[in-house]
Amino acid sequence: MGGQVVTPVGPADVNLRLGPSLHGETVVNVAPLGNLAFDTHAAPLRFEARISQIRLAAAEEMFQNPEAITQIAASIGSDLRQGVIQLFVQAGVAAVTGAGLVALVLFRDWRRAAGSALTALLTFSAAGGMAFYTFTPSAVSEPRYTGLIAGAPQVVGSAEDAILRFTEYQEQLAGLVGNVSRVYEATSTLPVYEDDESTIRVLHVSDLHLNPAAWEVIESLSEQFQVDFVIDSGDLTDRGSAAEDTFADEISDLETPYVWVRGNHDSMGTQRAVEAQSNAVVLDDDIAEVGGVTIYGTGDPRFTPDQAADNPDSDEVAAIGARRVETVRDADPPVDVAVMHDPVQARAFTGEVPLVLAGKGHQRSSEVEDTGTRVLAQGSTGGAGVQGLDDDEPTPYEASVLYFDAETKRLQAWDDVTLGGVGLSSAQIERQIEEDPDREVTPPENPPVTPGSTPPTPGSPTRTPGEPD
Repeated sequence: MGGQVVTPVGPADVNLRLGPSLHGETVVNVAPLGNLAFDTHAAPLRFEARISQIRLAAAEEMFQNPEAITQIAASIGSDLRQGVIQLFVQAGVAAVTGAGLVALVLFRDWRRAAGSALTALLTFSAAGGMAFYTFTPSAVSEPRYTGLIAGAPQVVGSAEDAILRFTEYQEQLAGLVGNVSRVYEATSTLPVYEDDESTIRVLHVSDLHLNPAAWEVIESLSEQFQVDFVIDSGDLTDRGSAAEDTFADEISDLETPYVWVRGNHDSMGTQRAVEAQSNAVVLDDDIAEVGGVTIYGTGDPRFTPDQAADNPDSDEVAAIGARRVETVRDADPPVDVAVMHDPVQARAFTGEVPLVLAGKGHQRSSEVEDTGTRVLAQGSTGGAGVQGLDDDEPTPYEASVLYFDAETKRLQAWDDVTLGGVGLSSAQIERQIEEDPDREVTPPENPPVTPGSTPPTPGSPTRTPGEPD
């Protein structure tokens, strides 16, 4: 109750709030557009700033007098610092006084009331001190933006209604991505990657699973972030049947190159359908240079919709990956990115390339191996397709925009984009910074042991029996 103050910051009156929280963070409320959140400290305190009022006279002076802008910019830091100090003092007094009064009412003992007040003082001081000593100013370079598009629930409706009005839903998704991207760019204090000519921008998608709404998301992200090309780590379809081949025709509508590898739900027929697209770059144990980046890719050795096929197990998949590493090891120029569908197969490439992209699990993850290789697994850009409707909670649409240095071809940062699943209208964009983009990449001391079994040859996945090729 005592953790609120209103302080003037430039031409605005800013409401500062402080409260307990399991996750220490700083939140800037840009209502009605959404929130920007920063992991600025480790203490169990949540600090929130919200503009409560704009003083028109001060704002008009700022726009009419260029010198006023400079003066305001110089004073904002001290204004905010003064407000934060006042907030912490007021919150501390409220916590101590409140604890003492409540204890006095409950116990009717001045000593126990004083002990309660002292406990509150020590607790608040410890939390405040921890927030001060763990404060990380650089956290503002990795914001999380969360917001809602006005009216989306009325347009989209429930999950059942979204199926009946899917065209409108697709358009809403695209509009939502655009709105959030623009707000994110306009309100975030970020390193500039979007318009930097020395940066290569790549959109990483995966596991579309025949969801037509995924194309709206991909197209909108490609335009908003001005990506140079798209990488798809597989599972374009659900069954890999001939009837699903037309889904690949949407690739040619994109205005950027589309790098693709076969997933375990994609057949060789699916692969040929993708190859038929003019802007597609299909990699199946191949290396190609796209947009200045040297990429190795290979298809998944399994085709799981065909239950009659003798699909390799996980150990055999890892062994296949270990054997295909030779293609990357001898490459000239060296490979910058390796793309596979299954992270099990992709793990064999750790220590051989700086970055490995994968999918399959419908859950985003990122990890730097001891070898220096980052393995980035993408979630499902198609919300897991029909499978995503089976769970109590819809599977979110996930994609990432990767930023590479145009000279070194090393990953510098990436934006993780997350949209609410079918029927939802939430959106979040979170920037991640590569702490050591030029780190050394070295092969592991104990490389994977190849089992003695003979793997299927590349390209062995076929159609489900009875389906046309």
